[in-house]
Amino acid sequence: MGIFNGAQQAIATKINKTSTLSNWSDWKWQLKNSISTVEQFEMLTGISFSTEEKEQLKKTTDKFPLSITPYYASLISKKNYEHDPVFKQSFANIHELNVLDTDLADPLSEDSDSPEEGITHRYPDRVLFHVSNVCAMYCRHCTRKRKVGDIDFVPSREQLQKGIDYIKRTPQVRDVLLSGGDPFMLPDSKIDWLLSELTAIPHVEVVRIGTRMPVVLPYRITDDLIKILKKYQPLWINTHFNHPREITSSAKEALAKLADGGFPLGNQSVLLANVNDCPRIMKNLVHKLVQNRVRPYYLYQCDLSEGLSHFRTPIGKGIEIMESLIGHTSGFARPTYVIDAPGGGGKIPVMPNYIISWSTHKVVLRNYEGVITTYKEPDHYENIFCDRDCENCNLDLKLEGSEEIEALGIERLLADSNDSISLIPENNERYNRREE
Repeated sequence: MGIFNGAQQAIATKINKTSTLSNWSDWKWQLKNSISTVEQFEMLTGISFSTEEKEQLKKTTDKFPLSITPYYASLISKKNYEHDPVFKQSFANIHELNVLDTDLADPLSEDSDSPEEGITHRYPDRVLFHVSNVCAMYCRHCTRKRKVGDIDFVPSREQLQKGIDYIKRTPQVRDVLLSGGDPFMLPDSKIDWLLSELTAIPHVEVVRIGTRMPVVLPYRITDDLIKILKKYQPLWINTHFNHPREITSSAKEALAKLADGGFPLGNQSVLLANVNDCPRIMKNLVHKLVQNRVRPYYLYQCDLSEGLSHFRTPIGKGIEIMESLIGHTSGFARPTYVIDAPGGGGKIPVMPNYIISWSTHKVVLRNYEGVITTYKEPDHYENIFCDRDCENCNLDLKLEGSEEIEALGIERLLADSNDSISLIPENNERYNRREE
């Protein structure tokens, strides 16, 4: 993938003087050489901290471990590192030790909604399947900081089988989201097995994978991984870019592999103070995403997890950013701004209000420019009373796809979509002899 830039070459050489581009683009090499201490970070990046700062940072990393891939560390601007969005997302901050009374270890009550180990079943028709607690990088804004670095929980097949069995015996589950940690931290063989088990369940219609690999370790998106994933369509993949600077040439290559593999791609950003809380930054980010065939899916308000208070913005900032996107860029380039409700209430959309008022027959609306207009409601609308008697309903409740009309006769010979070259009358003696 690509070529060494100066920062990458410097870091790779400090790790091993014989390092080559093939080492750098080997995802397992990247993981083996992940930065896990402040001293290692200083040595590899050239950024240094005072003795007092290191003492404070040590307290932070003792509670919330540090892990940064050499690749992601190479994106940090050393001249302005304190304000660098890559640095802020990846390196420890003493403010993480400020735990407010309103902070929660499990803000989304995922553990409370867990009927089986590894499963969170909150919404009626879908489940979250935690398949690993390990990530290529420990993001400092992680909502699951309580699980970060739990190296004792890399589930075995037997543990994963419990989650699979729950899904098998719960027929209302049609959508399974693989999450973690990062599912792509699992070896290819386990990913292959896991997807084969899930897609064999008759009532599972779609499987999704949430991963930050294209952002923090794009080299993980190998040709071998793509071959495995392609066996299990429909498969949807959501990633997590927060800032335009993360969309590098290597990230673009990883996204292209996934898109060319036929996987719909989405992106879930988190609104982070002093990282991306700016309309200009977010607009540039969503534009770069759609250029790379990734649809902005969610913009999350930062959760109430422990140690994230320095990352949180007022909800008004998110509304301001959405105002800057609606009407000012393509509809498919706009994420849905959501608050994942504390206590397990699920995702609540929060949007600017475009309805000013309404009456029996009119709705008064405003557009993104401030133009105020009206929409005329129908004078006569007979609401369909639903008594759940579907067999006698006047609506067309045949919900399967319609059968396409097959071309017949001469039309069949003329159709480019049909390879017939002749029409044979029934009981033609010559053709009957051929079949004897």
